Amino acid sequence: MWRRWSFLLIAAFVVAADQLTKSWVRVNLVPGESLPEIGILTIIHAQNTGSAFGLFANQAFLLTLIAIVGLVVILLFYRYLPQSSVLSTVALGLVFGGALGNLTDRIRLGHVTDFIYVRLWNDFYWPAFNVADSSISIGVIVLAVFLLLGLKRKDGQTSTGN
Repeated sequence: MWRRWSFLLIAAFVVAADQLTKSWVRVNLVPGESLPEIGILTIIHAQNTGSAFGLFANQAFLLTLIAIVGLVVILLFYRYLPQSSVLSTVALGLVFGGALGNLTDRIRLGHVTDFIYVRLWNDFYWPAFNVADSSISIGVIVLAVFLLLGLKRKDGQTSTGN
């Protein structure tokens, strides 16, 4: 029971944080406008009609369909992972919440609001992203680590201990 509530609370927190930050950006900055750079970080109002890195621009129906299928896959994956896994619950809650946050934008606005812009070095900038994108990325990394550790553990248990 704790697992279901944790998954739902994490996903709800991500959606709320994502939607609140995007709303603030849409209210306070016109598209293309940015706040002064703070170190390597700039807040900018970007409208992304594509997926990650702007791929598949202006393909709203396709991206909406992919997001819905992805949400269903996440729910199925969540259902069939080990019951006691805190890491998998957190990871899938992050990914689900992030996907739902971006899907909400795409359905309501026809684009996803991105606003975090990072200069990695000199004139190399990472494409603008948002809270949902960050949650998806962190969740996927945590899930990959969880799955890799699980596979290593299984390999260790089945080995003869040379």
